[in-house]
Amino acid sequence: MIDAVLYIAATFLLVNVMVAVVRVLRGPGDRDRMLGLLLLSTTVVGLLAVLAEVMSVPALRDSALALVALAALVVVARVRSDGARDR
Repeated sequence: MIDAVLYIAATFLLVNVMVAVVRVLRGPGDRDRMLGLLLLSTTVVGLLAVLAEVMSVPALRDSALALVALAALVVVARVRSDGARDR
């Protein structure tokens, strides 16, 4: 029963990933694309965590943690570049 719920959650997250990819490709501005990339990265992390539980593959959980760290660095770099541009 719990596997079925996790598969439904994974399907929902996969649809969300596809929507985020569309936003990144069609975004009218750089900020919209960046927001889409952040949505994409956090959704992929959730998808990897769900799949790690369903498939019992701990490497997927490690990949999710690495992706979270990378996304945090991207956010910090983007905020710093916007702050430097505003001065």
